[in-house]
Amino acid sequence: MTHTVLVTGVSRHIGARVASVLAADPGITRVIGVDTEPPRDGGLSLGKTEFVRVDLRSPDIAQVISAADIDTVVHMSLVSAPTKGAGRAVMKEHNVIGTMQLLGACQRSATVCRVVVRSTTAVYGSSPRDPAVFTEEFEPHDGPSHGYAKDAVEVEGYVRGFARRRPDVTVSMLRFANFMGPGVDSPLTRYFSQPVLPTVFGFDPRLQFVHEDDAVEVLRRMATEDHPGTFNVAGAGVLVLSQCVRRAGRVPLPLPSPAFSMLGEAARKAGLVDFSPEQLRLMSHGRAVDSSRLAAELGWPLKYTTAAAFDDFLRYLR
Repeated sequence: MTHTVLVTGVSRHIGARVASVLAADPGITRVIGVDTEPPRDGGLSLGKTEFVRVDLRSPDIAQVISAADIDTVVHMSLVSAPTKGAGRAVMKEHNVIGTMQLLGACQRSATVCRVVVRSTTAVYGSSPRDPAVFTEEFEPHDGPSHGYAKDAVEVEGYVRGFARRRPDVTVSMLRFANFMGPGVDSPLTRYFSQPVLPTVFGFDPRLQFVHEDDAVEVLRRMATEDHPGTFNVAGAGVLVLSQCVRRAGRVPLPLPSPAFSMLGEAARKAGLVDFSPEQLRLMSHGRAVDSSRLAAELGWPLKYTTAAAFDDFLRYLR
């Protein structure tokens, strides 16, 4: 039975939704949401969640866990792109150092018995030598060496170390494909919102998405049930980029890879969209994962396919 839950990263859309859903669960006594600031979206409610302003990089998180007798931690606080006014170094500190502080607090806690960590399928990287579909056991040929994906690889390493040191704690690690849906604001949703979509000439990568509703339900189940292990989370099927462009009714702009990189740098400086090196590799080689382990573990398949998740996002755009 889950009684008191701590959710990190509640200032962003998915984290706030997870906290709100858990707070509405009659089997949960108390939900505490932590972040450096309240949700930025004025229309987004935390429900009955108690918000506490905490920077995960500080030792204060240990005091929150201890004072509230937290038994379940849902770590949603990984940042996928630098925020305005904050560089890559700040983003890495938040993702990696923040996770280290959180796991250290969980390790010292006598009450924490379940930890759920949001990761990303970006840990597999994107390479022309990749398999058609990644399973959870596969080691990528060319692991990520930059940005959010590299942070996630480091975070996963710390999570595995924590699981070895605290075998009495149920640890669930969820590798999500790119979130998609009406409320999602990410580098990829901002990309598809542009009227003209730059593409890498000669490449038509395979993409996968997970609908925000499915993501929230998976996290709810993981937070209230014991499902140890690592799981891919992606809607069934794939879409190639050209299909996404046609479905969105956008104009493609094929560019040589160096020109795509230069445009991405300019767009990033202007705050329009984050065309990072890892984004360039995704837009060149794509990525697909197998989520059958998750469906078997939960006894529940995701409701939205990759195509259905993307179409729901497009309905919101229109």
